[in-house]
Amino acid sequence: MTDNIQSVAIGKIVASGAPDDVLVAYGIGSCVAVCLYDPIARVGGVLHALLPTTPGENGRNKNNPAKFVDQGTPLLIEALLKLGARRSRLIAYLCGGARVLSALDLDDFLNIGERNVLAAESALRTERIRVRARATGGRIGRTVRLYVVDGRVTVKSLKHGEQTLAPVANSTLGMKRKGYAAREPASVAGA
Repeated sequence: MTDNIQSVAIGKIVASGAPDDVLVAYGIGSCVAVCLYDPIARVGGVLHALLPTTPGENGRNKNNPAKFVDQGTPLLIEALLKLGARRSRLIAYLCGGARVLSALDLDDFLNIGERNVLAAESALRTERIRVRARATGGRIGRTVRLYVVDGRVTVKSLKHGEQTLAPVANSTLGMKRKGYAAREPASVAGA
């Protein structure tokens, strides 16, 4: 079996049930990648969102809703349900949310990465989907891969190479790699 790479560009959603597909979001910095997988239906999808929430009065963007975490997350879930997933079986992984911009007195405003991660956690909590593992925060960019055949999610960075995101027991999250300590769900890994 050869991998069929499906690129997930910024502001896009890719969902698949093809076992050969590998969904890849390249160069995730302050953006967030929401990866969802149903292990029974063997379908998965990735949202590559740029901003946490939709600006404006009505909170909707008709041109590119997947650019925003708050609109893109429900669209990703909907796409997976159409492929045979069940909401109750969906497993979530979060990647990205790095702090790539900084300036004096503007750090809180410019920390879009952290705001993206918080928006993703909120959207998933609203949908009652638990985050199994994450590689978020820090100051490094990442490339994220979701392998549809088995739901494996890998994260690659210059600093840490490529690792498989793995759940850690007792509500802690971590990465399978020496040097990554398990962390509480509210904290970020990858600093």
